[in-house]
Amino acid sequence: MAQILAPTSQWQMRITKSSIPSSPMTGKMWSSLVLKQNKKGAVKSSKFKVFASKYEDYTINRVEGLLNLDLTPYTDKIIAEYIWIGGSGIDVRSKSRTISKPVEHPSELPKWNYDGSSTGQAPGEDSEVILYPQAIFKDPFRGGNNILVICDAYTPQGEPIPTNKRHKAAQVFSNQKVIDEVPWYGIEQEYTLLQSNVKWPLGWPVGGYPGPQGPYYCGAGADKSFGRDISDAHYKACLYAGINISGTNGEVMPGQWEFQVGPSVGIEAGDHIWAARYILEGDWNGAGCHTNYSTKSMREEGGFEIIKKAILNLSLRHTEHISAYGEGNERRLTGKHETASINQFSWGVANRGASIRVGRDTEKQGKGYLEDRRPASNMDPYTVTALLAETTILWEPTLEAEALAAQKLALNV
Repeated sequence: MAQILAPTSQWQMRITKSSIPSSPMTGKMWSSLVLKQNKKGAVKSSKFKVFASKYEDYTINRVEGLLNLDLTPYTDKIIAEYIWIGGSGIDVRSKSRTISKPVEHPSELPKWNYDGSSTGQAPGEDSEVILYPQAIFKDPFRGGNNILVICDAYTPQGEPIPTNKRHKAAQVFSNQKVIDEVPWYGIEQEYTLLQSNVKWPLGWPVGGYPGPQGPYYCGAGADKSFGRDISDAHYKACLYAGINISGTNGEVMPGQWEFQVGPSVGIEAGDHIWAARYILEGDWNGAGCHTNYSTKSMREEGGFEIIKKAILNLSLRHTEHISAYGEGNERRLTGKHETASINQFSWGVANRGASIRVGRDTEKQGKGYLEDRRPASNMDPYTVTALLAETTILWEPTLEAEALAAQKLALNV
């Protein structure tokens, strides 16, 4: 929201009696101020500051009242906030549009356009980019029947622009083999809250470091849980919006939090993560985005063997996955602090220092899911979810490569 500034002193000095609201600045107060000005030729700065403060409060109260105004009783029209991903691949952009009546499906919404040259997505001489509405959520900021609209972007000729990762993901998830396997995703989005004035993590002494990790993970209390009010507000906003958020918790570093989205099926996982990111609009760098994944075959009897085969495939395409799992990931995947080395694929049961972790329950029951711990917090969820499905369902390695990988990974554990 734009910052509301008090009127300049020059403008305020020209205000006439008729232009001042009757509340909270009363006529008596205004007359007193004018009389003092007429008698002494100028307004004392202390008196003027009192008036300016009261007028500013009145302006802010009016704005807040309008922001909270429910339009439903007065009009069928709604506000649709069209949201898309900008040129960096992680920046979120949006703009508003009036729609004549409430809608229930994105197909009811018109396509729209924006200036791609201003977002790093098109040249200035041919800058028009077209937004295709793909998913809708209730708007927790405006309330009523207003909506958030997740869009992807195309050229006027209907070709997906390079930063449109959703298009390829939709192709993968529309493949009949993938549809039949009903891929489930549970995505753990970590983020760090920063102090707005110094860009230093919340709860950290400015320019210094907090005590060692230990008391902060899932911690309770004002000296351990920094930013809980923001996490809770985001949690409720996501539930209101219809995002499939399944939980939240404080992380191992002060000021670091995590929320989980899922289980979600197919392309829905990416849509819900991007909507949740828009509501939070946080800084995701330096944290992870662990992705829990399973197919129908993995969840059925004998599924553990399917999981092992999936892990084998993932080991053979480790480089491809790492290259698509987020920028700056080499600073996180160091082999320390419950991470695997970025250069070496590994897996293990209950091993949080592995590339792929399998839970004890999955091992015990012989079916379940795997957790890919490699994606960075700034990863594109469309890319990660589609790549997991592609590698484990659609891609088949050569027999020689499969045999070599099986021997290397010792999948008979």
